[in-house]
Amino acid sequence: MVWQKHRLSTHGDRSQKVVQHYNGRQMTSIKYYDQHCEAFVENTRAVDMDALYQRFLPKLKAGAHILDAGCGSGRDARHFASLGFQVTAIDGSAAMARCASEYIGHPVRHLQFEALDYNAVFDGIWACASLLHIPQTELPTVMNRMSDALKNGGFWYLSFKYGEGMVTRNGRTFTNMTEHALQSLVANLSGIDVLQTWQTTDNRPSRKDEYWLNALLIKHPV
Repeated sequence: MVWQKHRLSTHGDRSQKVVQHYNGRQMTSIKYYDQHCEAFVENTRAVDMDALYQRFLPKLKAGAHILDAGCGSGRDARHFASLGFQVTAIDGSAAMARCASEYIGHPVRHLQFEALDYNAVFDGIWACASLLHIPQTELPTVMNRMSDALKNGGFWYLSFKYGEGMVTRNGRTFTNMTEHALQSLVANLSGIDVLQTWQTTDNRPSRKDEYWLNALLIKHPV
């Protein structure tokens, strides 16, 4: 397995301090994961992700550096590392970061997306079911920071629950997404284009009635 030590950028005042920014909706979701870490891990770690991996990983060169943004149980980060990719894993929940660290055998950085401090570091970003907890009003800022972290020519996978608006369910808040809404967000990101979008059902047997919007983005030189 190949793991990457955390490297900070010198991107403006991001290098001066790590911004701990929460709002009520996002904090609700973070508290949920802090309090239900073990149950969440049990429910998600064995989910078969191969079909999604095959959309993303073939785009990357051998040994590419991947940011697992919102790594959850550590399932995907561990898989990527087992294939020889360099991996940096982060999560906004301190408890989830600890659980994932134990599983993958390497420190996971406890970091909020609003405080991302990387600049042109990653060949790929994997944001699987993680950006959906960012409120709609903050998504442009967060996605700009993720774009900054991606190298030119890099690829970025992301997924949201399919639909419109924001909903709170079982202690978590979700920002839903449609193809049109995603295109509107990406249109404001410098050098980022949508390569493809597709819908899938949830891979967990108890949630086959839930649909997801998946997307693969690319960053072009500006």
